[in-house]
Amino acid sequence: MSKVQDEKEAITNETKSVDTIVYPEIEPGIISKQMIENAYLDEGYKGEEDRLHRIEPVVYERITSLRLDFKNILRIDHLWILPNLTKLALNCNKIETIEHLDTLVNLKELDLSFNFIERIENLDKLVNLEVLSLFSNLIVKIENLDALQKIIILSIGNNLINSIEGIERFRFLPNLKILNLEGNPVGNEADFSLSDYVAAILPKLKYYEYVAINEDQRKKARSRFSRELREIETNEEMELQVRSQKLKEEQDAEQLSLSFVEHLNEHQLFESLWIDDEDGRILMLVGEAANNLAEEYDNDIFELTQEIYKLGLKKYEERQREIELFQRSISQGHLQVQQTGHKILEDFMIQKNMLFDEAIACHKYLEKSSIQVDTIDDKEAAQYVDKLENISMQFDDMVNSVWQQLMSQELHLHEATENTTINFERKMQEMIEKFMEQVRTFFSQLRDIAVQFSENLYEIVSRFIANKLAMQDFDGVPEPLRICMEDRKAISNLVYGMKDVHTQRIDKRKDRLIQRSKQFIDDMISKLKKNELERNRTKVLEINAFLDLITESWHNLQQEVHDKLLNIDN
Repeated sequence: MSKVQDEKEAITNETKSVDTIVYPEIEPGIISKQMIENAYLDEGYKGEEDRLHRIEPVVYERITSLRLDFKNILRIDHLWILPNLTKLALNCNKIETIEHLDTLVNLKELDLSFNFIERIENLDKLVNLEVLSLFSNLIVKIENLDALQKIIILSIGNNLINSIEGIERFRFLPNLKILNLEGNPVGNEADFSLSDYVAAILPKLKYYEYVAINEDQRKKARSRFSRELREIETNEEMELQVRSQKLKEEQDAEQLSLSFVEHLNEHQLFESLWIDDEDGRILMLVGEAANNLAEEYDNDIFELTQEIYKLGLKKYEERQREIELFQRSISQGHLQVQQTGHKILEDFMIQKNMLFDEAIACHKYLEKSSIQVDTIDDKEAAQYVDKLENISMQFDDMVNSVWQQLMSQELHLHEATENTTINFERKMQEMIEKFMEQVRTFFSQLRDIAVQFSENLYEIVSRFIANKLAMQDFDGVPEPLRICMEDRKAISNLVYGMKDVHTQRIDKRKDRLIQRSKQFIDDMISKLKKNELERNRTKVLEINAFLDLITESWHNLQQEVHDKLLNIDN
C-alpha cells in the first residue's frame, strides 16, 4: 500500500470515529430542496422573530447565506435554486466531489472543509469567490484555481498534497492575501521549509498559515529559493506573453464578429470553397497548369475578401460612434429628468414636513381635548378641526401636484426616448443598408471570379485530355479523369459541379453576412425598447410607491399622536 493510500485510510478511519458522535441517526444523502428549506428556517432567530421567520414563505431568490454543515451530505445538488447565494457552508460532511456549483456565480464564501474531496475541480464559474476553505480533505494536487481571480483567503491545509507543483500558479491570483497549506505531506520534509518557499515565490501574499510574512523572512526565503524563483519567473513571463497574444486574438475575433466579417481576413473563404468538393479535386489532378490557375484564383478571392474585411471594420467603427452618440443622448436626457425630479421632491419634502408639523399640532390639541373633556373649548376645537381639514386638502393637492409633475416628466422622458430610439434605428438601418450594397457588389465580383475560374479550368482540362488522346497516353491520365477521355461531357459535368459548389458557398457567406447584419439591428433595438419599457414601469411604480408611503404616513398621523400621548400618560 502506498503512503498516500495509508494517509487516506488514516483520515477515513479518524472520520468514522467522529461519525459516531456527529451522525448518530442521519443517513448519508444528497442535498434536497427540503434540506435547503430546513437549513434556512433553522437560521437561529429567537422568540417572535423566529416565529415570523418560519411562517413566511421561503423565497429562494432572497436567500443569500446558507449553512449545511453536519448534514452527512454525500453529494451536492439543487443549489441552482439559490441564484443569489453569497455564503455557503458545506463543511463537516461526506462530500467526495465538488459539483453542481456552476450557477452560484454570486458566491463569495465557500466552506468545504472536513469532507472527502480528492480533487479540486468545477470552480471555474465562481468568479466572485473571495474565501475558499478546502481544509482537511483528501486532495493530492493543487490545480484548477486560476479562474478565482478575486480570491483573498484560501485554505488547503491538512490534505494529501505531496508536491510543490501548482503553488506557483497562485502568482496568477492577484488578490490572494492569506494562504494555508500546512498539514500536507509536502511540508513534512526535514530539509524543506514550505513557509519559506511560499514567502519566496508569492510576493503579494501577506499571511501564511494566518501569520504575517515579514520582509526579512521574505528576503531570506527569496535568497534560499533563488534558482526556483528564476525558473518560475521565466515560465511566468512566457505564459503572460501567450495569454496576451491569446487575449488579443480573442478581441480581434470578437471585433471581426461584430463587424460581420469573421473568417474573411485571410484565405478562409477560398479554402472553404474546396471542402468536400470532389469534382474540383478531380479536375485539379491535371497538374501544374490547374495549380497555377488555382493560385491566381486564390489571390483574386483574397484581394476581394480583404476589401470586404477592411470595409467591415470601417463600418463597425462608424456604427460604434453612432451607438456612443445615442447612448450619450439618452444618458443626458435621463440626467436632466433626474435632476428636475430631485428638485421637485426636495420642494415637496419641505412642504410635506411643514404640513405634517401643522397637522401633528392639530391632532395633539384634539387628542388632549378628547381626554380632558371638562376643559374643552368647543369653539377652539372646531377651529382646529377646520384647520386640520384645510391642511388635509392642501396635502391632497400637494400630493396630486407632485404626482402629476413626476409622471409628466417621466412620460415626456419615455416618449423622448422612444422617438430617439426610432431615429437611431432608422440611422442604423441606413448605415447597414449602405454597407450591404457594397457587400453585394463585392460578393457579385467573387461569384464572377468563381465562374471565370471554372471556365478557364474547363479549357485547361479539355486541352489536357485532348493532348492525351492525341498521343494515346492513357496511362498519363489520373484514374478519376479517364472517364473524360471516353465521354467529353464528363468534363462539363465536373466543371459545372465544382462551379455550383463554389458559387453556392460564396452566396451562402454573403447571405450569412447580410442576415447577421439585419439580426444585429433587430436584436439591439429590441433590447433597447425592452430596457426602456422596464425602466419606465419601474419608475412609475417607484413614484406611486413613494407617494403611497407618504399618504399612508399622513393617514397614520392621528393614531401615532394618540399612541404617543397614551405612552406619556402611562
